[in-house]
Amino acid sequence: MAQRNKTSDLAAIPVKALTGEQAVAELARLAEILNAASKAYYGDDRPVMSDAEYDALMRRNQLIERAHPKLKRADSPSDQVGAPPSPKFEKVSHARAMLSLGNAFEDDDVADFIASARRFLSLDDEDTLAMTAEPKIDGASLSVRYEAGVMTVAATRGDGAVGENVTANALTIADIPKSIRNAPAVLEVRGEVFMSHTDFEALNERLLSEADEAGRKGETFANPRNAAAGSLRQLDPAITAARPLRFFAYAWGEVSAPVADTQTDAIAQFRKWGFPVNPLTERFTALEPLLAHYRKIEEMRSGLGYDIDGVVYKLDRLDYQERYGVRSNSPRWAIAHKFPAEKATTVLEAIDIQVGRTGALTPVARLSPVTVGGVVVSNATLHNADEIERKDIRVGDTVVIQRAGDVIPQILEVVKAKRKKGARKFRFPDVCPECGSRAENEINPQTGKEDAVRRCTGGLVCPAQAVERLKHFVSRGAFDIDGLGAKQIESFFEQAIIREPADIFTLEARQRSGEIDLYTYKLNKDGERVLKDGAPQPTNTKSIDNLFAAINDRRKISLARFINALGARHIGETNARLFATAYGDFASFRSAALAAADPESAAYQEMLNLDGVGALVAQGVITFFGEPHNAAAVDRLLHEVTPETAAPVAADSALSGKTIVFTGKLEKMSRDEAKARAQALGAKVAGSVSAKTHILVAGPGAGSKLKKAEDLGVETMSEDDWLALIGD
Repeated sequence: MAQRNKTSDLAAIPVKALTGEQAVAELARLAEILNAASKAYYGDDRPVMSDAEYDALMRRNQLIERAHPKLKRADSPSDQVGAPPSPKFEKVSHARAMLSLGNAFEDDDVADFIASARRFLSLDDEDTLAMTAEPKIDGASLSVRYEAGVMTVAATRGDGAVGENVTANALTIADIPKSIRNAPAVLEVRGEVFMSHTDFEALNERLLSEADEAGRKGETFANPRNAAAGSLRQLDPAITAARPLRFFAYAWGEVSAPVADTQTDAIAQFRKWGFPVNPLTERFTALEPLLAHYRKIEEMRSGLGYDIDGVVYKLDRLDYQERYGVRSNSPRWAIAHKFPAEKATTVLEAIDIQVGRTGALTPVARLSPVTVGGVVVSNATLHNADEIERKDIRVGDTVVIQRAGDVIPQILEVVKAKRKKGARKFRFPDVCPECGSRAENEINPQTGKEDAVRRCTGGLVCPAQAVERLKHFVSRGAFDIDGLGAKQIESFFEQAIIREPADIFTLEARQRSGEIDLYTYKLNKDGERVLKDGAPQPTNTKSIDNLFAAINDRRKISLARFINALGARHIGETNARLFATAYGDFASFRSAALAAADPESAAYQEMLNLDGVGALVAQGVITFFGEPHNAAAVDRLLHEVTPETAAPVAADSALSGKTIVFTGKLEKMSRDEAKARAQALGAKVAGSVSAKTHILVAGPGAGSKLKKAEDLGVETMSEDDWLALIGD
């Protein structure tokens, strides 16, 4: 299904070339596109883009987050799994979360995945690290629970934590045993429900035939994945039973006893219990044979008879899987090596300019629709004025577009042999199309050079920026106000009802006093209140009252969410949490930001000393609170809401609230693992030693940090002492 993706002048810039400011804008764009696409794919079984396009956008999002970890958003697509369960089905809470997989697109990504695992597990070159490789089925994930060998519940993945109860439907799938012998008392078998190409074509033909006989317009499925997911999630099990669904088992959830010691043996055990497992699953102990198997499967892809979109690699030893652990939404011990997408040629019909939340002017290529890798593409990314000039891109040109790689979709080149006579070069605007303010390229304070991004100078008077800032304020990772989404923000802003965050919390008082009417009236072009088209009389206040209740429910909010909601540049979910933990309450954080305006101050050095906070992030905070308009808006907001004091991660831990510094080489665990353990126990991990450091953990090779700690009287300990302290 075609979708007009919101693109950005940043979208064609390689990740490594993005500045911190550019990364913030690009992460916001990607979050909006990917989260909407996930809902359409998992929740509605009606994808708005192909898997390849989604994976490519997700990959770009993840690469940006790795390059700028402090900018990670609260609504980051990297942290989302599936979509919330439909209210049509009974909900099932997964005892163990059903996670998604991280992706690899190049051989080097796979090599990095293996190398990272070896480092984390502290394996020497001679130590064997076995991996399994299996086709990645393009279907619908399902978890089937057995108690005393009898199927009791089958559930979809949902959002990873809560799925939909489809037990009655799963009982109709012949591939899934209704009971099994010699199994643990509790066993959850997980796998993929799919439909073969032959069965898919037959189903669509039958649906068209039945529609014709009934005199209706026939609706068919777009692809086998949609057919499988839609059939599994039928309210009438008889419909599911009439559709030829298949199943491959490849994982497990809650078990009362271990299934096996290795992934390979677990798959063999599934086969013994009567579950179909993919015959192309194999075990390897070296990178090259693993990649050779990937290429073999890729060559076999068209003849398999069912859809796959890559190969999944997993650490074979289950104890290694347990040690390596999981991220928020994906296991670290597994990765999906995706197949590449395709290229296509089409015509560039127009170049539009959009204005983003930070004022960036975004060029968007409008294309004659073209199918690339199974999805219709109508838009493509352009760069900035320099990139358009470099590639000599003109309206009316025939262009080559690509949906694979770091930037997707993008214009690779112009087919100049097909250029029409008289085609004019594109003139990038020097005024904002939204407010008419001057648009110019800023000077980068870090390099002293002109930034490639052209921005509107209108600031708060530019409606495009104001609306996007308000959308961020109410977004999922910020205030997350039920019933106040992007469309409502746009409508209220257009009516001059909401102009800044504090206005949200005065809505009820203004509605009760008659100053505004949220349901019946709107402002016309002359600023006069007129009856909305189709508005009922008298006003129905139920939805409004629900909105007021949702707003009042957010008058107290966590400190991290509050900081993130303010929308300061370079501040996302991750570093908002970091600041909340470090400073504890908003007044302290704000005071520190104001004091840190002096780069020679102790406040500035203390902020930089927070592990992971660099000059760019610190400057974003300092600039935000140093701007009088921002300060005034925050003051007005604080009259309406209360940011709560941040609680330590582990308040009952002896390390809670203490600052830890690691130096030298750690031999029993990796540095990342040590930091993770310290933070899990409520400690703050700093990058350098100061008088506020509580403990220095020093391994072999410790140098100046150890000496400084000794000079300051900071407690020092060896790695063994540290492990004893934390109980490892």
